[in-house]
Amino acid sequence: MLATFLVFLIQSPSADPFAKWEKEVSAIEKRLKESPPKKGGIVFAGSSTIRLWNLKKSFPDWNAVNCGFGGNQIRDNTHFAARLIFPLEPRAIVFYAGDNDVNAKRTPEQVRDDFRAFVKTIHDKMPECKIYYLPIKPSVARWAQYQTQSRANALVKADIAKNDTLTYIDYCPLLLGPNGKPNPDLLRKDGLHMNDNGYAIVSAEVRKTVK
Repeated sequence: MLATFLVFLIQSPSADPFAKWEKEVSAIEKRLKESPPKKGGIVFAGSSTIRLWNLKKSFPDWNAVNCGFGGNQIRDNTHFAARLIFPLEPRAIVFYAGDNDVNAKRTPEQVRDDFRAFVKTIHDKMPECKIYYLPIKPSVARWAQYQTQSRANALVKADIAKNDTLTYIDYCPLLLGPNGKPNPDLLRKDGLHMNDNGYAIVSAEVRKTVK
């Protein structure tokens, strides 16, 4: 009986749900240590929409730091904030996550609550830090999820309206074509991630909004 139990423990997946990100997070830490940015800048945090963003091209005049890692959910960013965000002491965070959350069947209410937890974690440490939320974008690959995504966005937007340190950047309508569906010309071949044209649109909205 004991032997069977030990085999079960050995074969069971890690109890740490964040362990799968360790390699990528460690690589970001290494990059930031080797080329430390000035503190007090703008941190871009979140999933692959952030990770793939060429910040030097979009914001060459900003002290912008990319801390995105692909495939993550809001909770992952909250967990790793102490390692990726706090050391940079940013004055502002541009945040994109939630896309993978909905894809993993988390409800709009859970997305809102997870964002609340992220905000609390940040503001407990840095109460003056402004957080700019980029809502879940429409995409061809996940168009079937758009109603759920929109509901999650609406719940987060309502929360943000109650807090002066939070801002909702409503760029999503700009990624839709005349037919009201995602404009494929703004997406990569995978139909999910934005191409340079898509990033140019979102970057312009971020530039107009972030102070």
